[in-house]
Amino acid sequence: MELRSVEELMDLLYACGPGGAGADGQAHALRTAALLRRGRPADKELQVAGLVRPVGPLLGPGDPAERAADAVRPLLGERVADLVRRRPSAGADDDTLALRGAEEEARTACFDPGVLEDWRTVLELLAARASRLDAPG
Repeated sequence: MELRSVEELMDLLYACGPGGAGADGQAHALRTAALLRRGRPADKELQVAGLVRPVGPLLGPGDPAERAADAVRPLLGERVADLVRRRPSAGADDDTLALRGAEEEARTACFDPGVLEDWRTVLELLAARASRLDAPG
C-alpha cells in the first residue's frame, strides 16, 4: 500500500490509537515525535519518522518497518522512508540513534505529547516538499 495523501496517513495513525488495531501505538508515536521535536527541533523529517513508524503492523503481513517505509515513501519522501525502515543499532548513524533513543524514552516517559491533529501541518509541509522534489523538471 502506498499512501497518497496526508488524510490517508492520518486515518492510519488514528487507527493506531486506543481501540484501534495498534492499541497504544498512537500514544507512543506521539511521545516519540514530541521527544524528537525537543531534541532536534529543526529536523521535521526525523520527528515524523518517529510518528509514523507504528503504522507498519496495520499494513498487513511482513516486516512492519519495511511496510511502513514503503507506504510513506511516495507521500513523505525518501529520507523519512529510510528512517522508518532502519532497525536502529549501535553502529548506526546519529539520526537512527536519536530515533531509537526517543522510542525507548517514550516507553516510560510521562508527559502530555499533545494530539495527533497537532502534526497535520508538519505532515502537509513534508508531503508538499516531497511532491516538489519528485516533480519532473
